[in-house]
Amino acid sequence: MCNLYSLTKGPQAILDLTRTMRNGAGNLAPQTGIFPDYAAPIVRTGADGVRELVMARWGMPCPPQYAGPPVTNIRNVKSPHWRRWLGVGSRCVVPATSFCEYEDTKPRKTPIWFALAEDRPLFVFAGVWTPWRGVRKKSEGEMDHEIFGFLTCEANAVVRPIHEKAMPVILTTPEETEAWMTAPAEEALTLQRPLPEEMLKIVARGERYDGPKELA
Repeated sequence: MCNLYSLTKGPQAILDLTRTMRNGAGNLAPQTGIFPDYAAPIVRTGADGVRELVMARWGMPCPPQYAGPPVTNIRNVKSPHWRRWLGVGSRCVVPATSFCEYEDTKPRKTPIWFALAEDRPLFVFAGVWTPWRGVRKKSEGEMDHEIFGFLTCEANAVVRPIHEKAMPVILTTPEETEAWMTAPAEEALTLQRPLPEEMLKIVARGERYDGPKELA
């Protein structure tokens, strides 16, 4: 389960990869460690139909029967809880340059970072978003939020030795992003599959944060 990722590319790279017309997220300083409940950029379709880059908070509402914390990773898209957010208006993509899974080592788990290559090219996770009102931190009280999570799938051969159960759904081309953002749900969900193993590699071990060497 991915509960940590990084994004070290600027807004123009995100706009280009995702064919996004409007930047509502600003200049975007590098984020070498994005944890649950952090604000991070997502690309979604705005209320006026224009694709836009905006900031949102990581963690979707937990199914009410579990009364648990916000859900960062979504696997069971057949669940009624998640089906409501699979329409085009609720889909988004989440820009990233690497993601982390924890190897079960002793005395403590070891962070292992995965990316498309050593220089951390940009990719996106297939995600969903929603407006939500509630309390995320007691110090903030009840307020309006825009929140997101991303899909997971079976782990490929690169991720499986570290985390055998799942990996994020990764999209690497404008065409895949377009399909996730605009296709009917049945077609879009065919993208919920492991990234081919030859497209992913381990780029760092033991670090809490990740980025190219000039940012590390």
